Amino acid sequence: MINALLITLLFIAGIYLMAVMERWSLSGSLQWAGPARSFLRLFVQEEIKPRKHDTVFFETAPVLFIAVILLVIAILPFGKDLVLVDLATGALFINAALVYIMVSLMMAGWSLNGVYGMVGGWRSIAQLIAYSMTVVMALTATVMRAESMFMGGIVESQQTLWNILYQPIGFILFYLSAMAIAFLPPFDLPTADGELAGGAWADFTGLRKLLFRLGRSVLVLTLSVAVTVLYLGGWMGPWLPGFVWIFLKTLLVAVSFFVLGRYLPRIRHDHLLEYHWKYGIPMALLNIFIVGVLLIL
Repeated sequence: MINALLITLLFIAGIYLMAVMERWSLSGSLQWAGPARSFLRLFVQEEIKPRKHDTVFFETAPVLFIAVILLVIAILPFGKDLVLVDLATGALFINAALVYIMVSLMMAGWSLNGVYGMVGGWRSIAQLIAYSMTVVMALTATVMRAESMFMGGIVESQQTLWNILYQPIGFILFYLSAMAIAFLPPFDLPTADGELAGGAWADFTGLRKLLFRLGRSVLVLTLSVAVTVLYLGGWMGPWLPGFVWIFLKTLLVAVSFFVLGRYLPRIRHDHLLEYHWKYGIPMALLNIFIVGVLLIL
């Protein structure tokens, strides 16, 4: 009971901080009350529906989007023995659940029966298919070293050397893929405001829009925790309790996401996919090979 309460408090604090940092990355100013104002504005906003929309997909997409992200956060540890569901196939479950983000965004774009939403939906499915491949391969290398798919086992395998140093190629690939899966700048092409006016969720309003915005913050938090657990030693650190270390490392990763996205130029969608298939996949395979050789030696 105490563990569940602590995870919930860390989770809520993390989501709010994600929203604050995302607003900073877009506006350049730190507005601590900004997310709360946006929440209330969307909560009371009138629900406007496109005249010809797919009712089932329109109602289901926002709920599915946030639900699958919550499934992922449930299997990630916030400290030693501080995890809601300790799955034996936790590493595999991460990618399996994140695939449904692609499904929910495609449903959202299709349901709107509009050009911007449809283009955003197709962009999301192309982008997430590509970068999910890299995530699977990077996860494979961490599992090889730990000889376990338990998230706790992967953390314990980093006692002598964190994976960011043991497999730096894998870290870079997973880090960039996490930004692409969360469609953070410069990978925000499925929802680009300047180009597609919101893309996959262009015409959602009110509570449905709120679910997408909230889900986006939860997604960034989830992937930041994943980077911390897989590559930054998880709860390991001197003096402070383990959950404090995970919280601090997660915030550091999230801040780096937003800072990097703020200053990197956006590239064309076809180039984004081309660079990944031509260079990302071979580098991921090289990372698996290097880790295999290190384990043999």
